[in-house]
Amino acid sequence: MRQYSYPSAYAKINGNTENPSLHGIAYFYPVPFGGVLVETEVYGLPYENIPPYSQFYGMHIHETGNCSVPFDKTGNHYNPGGLPHPKHAGDLLPLLGNEGYAYSVFYTDRFELPEILGRSLIIHSSPDDFTTQPSGNSGTKIGCGVITENILYPLS
Repeated sequence: MRQYSYPSAYAKINGNTENPSLHGIAYFYPVPFGGVLVETEVYGLPYENIPPYSQFYGMHIHETGNCSVPFDKTGNHYNPGGLPHPKHAGDLLPLLGNEGYAYSVFYTDRFELPEILGRSLIIHSSPDDFTTQPSGNSGTKIGCGVITENILYPLS
């Protein structure tokens, strides 16, 4: 039986021109019963220096893995089912940052790992409102990373 204690994919996240100190990593773990466990850690998120120092940020998987700044070639949210927002496969839980740092772990069954390889993980400047079409009014794309297979622990 295959063990899933190591991530089979990752995305190294870098900030845009306005947020050069933004960096982080997302790990993607296959789950034996289907779906994916997503673990994300991000530093250098922009925030207002007034209490409570915390802010939500949108996070989505986009169609293409082109993270050239200003991240305008990433396409729309990954949405193979043609569903309305927020039911796109690429609609993820928001990040909660505190003083520019965010850590998140969650499970999703909206996709399997092979489907998202080569796509981009995007961090947005504002939280997703889960209503506005087509993408939740999440603001500027401030961080981007290409989802890449982990050659040390590949899917197959």
